[in-house]
Amino acid sequence: MESSNKPGPTSKTTGLSDTAAAPSTAHLRPPTSGLGPRLSAYARLIRISHTIFALPFALMGAFLAGRAQYGQHFAARGDFWGQLALVVLCMTAARAAAMTFNRIADRRFDSQSPRNANRPLVTGEISPSSAWLFYAACCALFLAACGAFWLLWRNPWPIALAAPVLAVVSFYSLTKRFTWLCHVVLGAADGLAPLCAYLAIAPASFGWPAVLMGVVVTFWVGGFDIIYALPDIELDRRLALRSIPARFGPAGALLISRSMHVLVVLALLGVWGLCRPWLGGPYLAGVAISAIILAVEQSAVRADDFSKVNAAFFTANAFVSCILGAVTIADLLL
Repeated sequence: MESSNKPGPTSKTTGLSDTAAAPSTAHLRPPTSGLGPRLSAYARLIRISHTIFALPFALMGAFLAGRAQYGQHFAARGDFWGQLALVVLCMTAARAAAMTFNRIADRRFDSQSPRNANRPLVTGEISPSSAWLFYAACCALFLAACGAFWLLWRNPWPIALAAPVLAVVSFYSLTKRFTWLCHVVLGAADGLAPLCAYLAIAPASFGWPAVLMGVVVTFWVGGFDIIYALPDIELDRRLALRSIPARFGPAGALLISRSMHVLVVLALLGVWGLCRPWLGGPYLAGVAISAIILAVEQSAVRADDFSKVNAAFFTANAFVSCILGAVTIADLLL
């Protein structure tokens, strides 16, 4: 998953032009034909490139769980690698389902935003009925992967929690309609990734390290989603959508975002404190680098200047997730 995906600004300012109030038909295209174009359209529908934000944290949860379940030499266990493959499949399917539901739910809003008018559901490249079928297929794949944990390892937790997880990752798309806490709900939905990965591999060892990893993702995603929503303040208000920037203004929103990212660093240090026999210098170095990147991200965006929002959102956060994932896995394997 990515940000809460509210429609973006229609000009260099934060407002929505009067002519954009009605749905635009300028970008309508015929439905795609041919395997290549259709795959491309569905990849754009779910923003598959943004999987890089959540996947490293799911892997971190999985590798911590593998160490807890199988001991120091967990990487030599075939069971672990089979479980890891299913974790990746589960996360990918759940994220695709969540993003598809988000595009379906926000289709009306996207059609009023020139920035989002090229999304496949708005242009007509993918029909609503096809999107619903794709959503159902992703949900079915997720349920099947969760069921495999029971069939192969007699772990009931993944299949027992599968439906509630799908409900949460789909429901977040609707929260912007009634609460400015939508950013936190989005973060919590993404925060399920390391928690569920841990439960899927080491349910008997589930504890505070997994919980803190969920806290890390919740406030990391929530914090950068607030930044991403900054240019949409006037548009959110015009469309009656709730957000922290629309509720508290740019300065207040940035203060909340920065507070969330401070909590992220503290929670990461908490994971180190609880897992000190497993995590050492490389992990701490990764936390330090990530803290610097988050500080740079926050300093790049000011209450009166949103010009660097995209760089802060895409580049900085991709580095954070990849660095943390790489150093945690390396530290556990060394």
